[in-house]
Amino acid sequence: MTITRPDPDGVTIRRAERADVLAVVHIESASFDEPWPANAFEAFLGEPGFVVAVDPDGPIVGYAVADVTATHGGPLGHLKDIAVHPDRRGEGIATALLERVLFVLYRGGAGTVKLEVRESNEPAISLYRRFGFESLRRTEGYYADGEDAIVMIRDLR
Repeated sequence: MTITRPDPDGVTIRRAERADVLAVVHIESASFDEPWPANAFEAFLGEPGFVVAVDPDGPIVGYAVADVTATHGGPLGHLKDIAVHPDRRGEGIATALLERVLFVLYRGGAGTVKLEVRESNEPAISLYRRFGFESLRRTEGYYADGEDAIVMIRDLR
């Protein structure tokens, strides 16, 4: 059973389905210089941390991918990817997606969540900071083009 709730301007956040993958790949390609291929998203189908934002008219306008991994320190949540269609940015959709993903990770047992973000992606860094993420470290040359990543972390407890 998928639980959904209305979000900004009637947008609904729900678990991703196979039929959503093409739209997700389109948003991914419009959002990132090094986009994930379709099979990367297909690998997360059925996972509670793969969610999409759906406009009332039907199109997918954003998505997030996250999971929980067992570690020696306990379950760790990992936000792997999040994006909103360029035409829909600034409407609160990324905020709604992040809110849902953090809830899913918490329900999945994660006490901590981590993510990696390009050091040049100020809008994303600002969003993550508003949600209580703190910079943990810089990973040099993390991205294929040589840009560094900032690893950010948040305690969910």
